[in-house]
Amino acid sequence: MQLTGNTILITGGSAGIGLAFAERFLQLGNTVIICGRREEALRNAQTKYPNLITRVSNLDNESERIALFDWVTTQYSDVNVLVNNAGIQQRFNVLTADARNHWSDFNREITTNMEAPIHLAMLFAPFLAAQDKASILNVTSGLAFTPFAIAPIYSATKAALHSFTMSLRHQLGDTAVEVIEIAPPAVNTDLGGAGLHTHGEPLDDFADGIFAGLKEGLAEIGYGSSAERLRMSREDIDIYTEKMYQASKNMIE
Repeated sequence: MQLTGNTILITGGSAGIGLAFAERFLQLGNTVIICGRREEALRNAQTKYPNLITRVSNLDNESERIALFDWVTTQYSDVNVLVNNAGIQQRFNVLTADARNHWSDFNREITTNMEAPIHLAMLFAPFLAAQDKASILNVTSGLAFTPFAIAPIYSATKAALHSFTMSLRHQLGDTAVEVIEIAPPAVNTDLGGAGLHTHGEPLDDFADGIFAGLKEGLAEIGYGSSAERLRMSREDIDIYTEKMYQASKNMIE
């Protein structure tokens, strides 16, 4: 991927992985646009990095995704990179989850993690294919390959996004659009709630590792334990998944 001179849209860019990526893209001389649900979080990000361009957008809403695409491509017609980063994670036991009365809470995870990035990729693909150089970066997870049983919807949505990314890469193979998958391990962010990922990889180390992979031109980029999981055998996947579940099942009991 060309790492400088781009105009880049990052979803979920006001904190965590998205903001760490935004910081590095800015340092490399790119124009960076971030979007998110919370205006206050976007303002805080812009205070920290004044060159950021921000846009409040609720990607759970189909019309807002279309409005975001229309706004970006009209106001920043040279946009040539989409980073689908926004995501949420919920941990629960299916035996006690109230899917009758609270399905909308669970469905939001599907909409945010799967429907929104697929829709945005489909909106942007024809536009980006007309550019001289363009990229779509989909942030999946190591859990796309070895599901975290106590976060079943999150794991499933990331697996679906991984599959979609592979198909997208094939379909855009004859265009100038690079399709890149970034599969993080657990990273020390507030994903799923404050304190849940303090055991994860340090955010800056992770982001630096991903940018090293981008510079190298990799199409699939993992870091730490997720790098191993990208190519695990089915037997190793089963063993790893069982090990993670046994170590964590008490969190939802």
